[in-house]
Amino acid sequence: MSVKRPFATPEQLRRLADAYPTPFHLYDEAGIRRTARALRAAFAWNPGFREYFAVKATPNPYILQILREEGCGADCATYTELMLAQAAGLRGEEIFFSSNVTPAADYRRAMEQGATINLDDVTHVPFLRDVAGIPARICCRYNPGGAFVAGNAIMDTPQNAKYGMTYPQLAQAYRELMALGAKDFGLHALLASNALSGAYYPALARLLFETAVRLRDETGAHVAFVNLSGGVGVPYRPGEPAADIAAIGEGVRRAYEEALVPAGMGDVAIYTELGRFMLAPHGVLVTRCLHHKHIYKEYVGVDACAADLMRPAMYGAYHHITVVGKEDAPCDHVYDVTGGLCENNDKFAVDRPLPRVDVGDLLVIHDTGAHGYSMGYNYNGRLRSAEVLLRPDGSDRLIRRAETPRDYFATFDFQDTFTFR
Repeated sequence: MSVKRPFATPEQLRRLADAYPTPFHLYDEAGIRRTARALRAAFAWNPGFREYFAVKATPNPYILQILREEGCGADCATYTELMLAQAAGLRGEEIFFSSNVTPAADYRRAMEQGATINLDDVTHVPFLRDVAGIPARICCRYNPGGAFVAGNAIMDTPQNAKYGMTYPQLAQAYRELMALGAKDFGLHALLASNALSGAYYPALARLLFETAVRLRDETGAHVAFVNLSGGVGVPYRPGEPAADIAAIGEGVRRAYEEALVPAGMGDVAIYTELGRFMLAPHGVLVTRCLHHKHIYKEYVGVDACAADLMRPAMYGAYHHITVVGKEDAPCDHVYDVTGGLCENNDKFAVDRPLPRVDVGDLLVIHDTGAHGYSMGYNYNGRLRSAEVLLRPDGSDRLIRRAETPRDYFATFDFQDTFTFR
């Protein structure tokens, strides 16, 4: 079961808050490396295994460089993410391009960088042919429809998702791509999000492995790899079970040996595209209490807001909160923890038991390392915060500075009409 303690000590957090004005996102390099190594060990049985970190989760080239040093590639979805991967030194098959509603320029950029392209729809076959050409190595995304069940639980309902092709479309796409010169094929699907159950990846793998055999038999295509995508979750709440990646890897191995090996497909490489699992627990949002408000409820107002972490406001996501220096104090106060946006959903916590929070206290909002900074925005003219890396030796590095008003106004074409000071 997970226990929520900040990866930085109170002394480190206070020092960092003196060096970098709050709010800021803080990442734990040592934790990132541990998770990357655990994932690699869990799939070491597959010689072709590679993790393609989901860039959308934490789009920072310093983070991508750390993961590249640990053997990871990058999963990109847009032109700009491809640029980030290139800036981090990733090349060719180290990049997986998995997009939807894809502009021509994005496909051209992916081809120029030698990325493995994952087609989301059968109509993208002629579109890609016309705008960028068909590569020898290519992937297609599968949507089996219906409800996806692992064990006795419904994990998600693919029939409601916009992603992927039906099986007949998948077979059609393979045949059209083969006729256009494609030689090596991949199969991809994402059928659940933030799954803590160890049953998800093995069940998904078995579905994809059986589909790969069927595609090989019906089309004659050479299936070179299967991409299990993301979906392995992290425990956001204290007491939730953490995903056991070693057991998950073993479950995928059993499905591989039962479905692919007897079919003569024991050379298929396994890929993953994990973002949340790789980074979420290794990032926090550090913020400071600015105000108290006492009306019908008790409010703690902090200098961060939904522009720094959208998930709680967007869909009520839970993020644990620690009051620095009061980690072991009784949680005998109940607060709404709010930001300063002109939106009533700008709340990091509602009716949350916490120790007494005093003006000036630092608060750590946990598990923001993925889909935290990356989902930020500038509503109310709020400026996006800095990103800081905590090194294994205890030193720190600024890996993205905080925005300034000059950044906010930079995209206006003033033509000497306006002057901002």
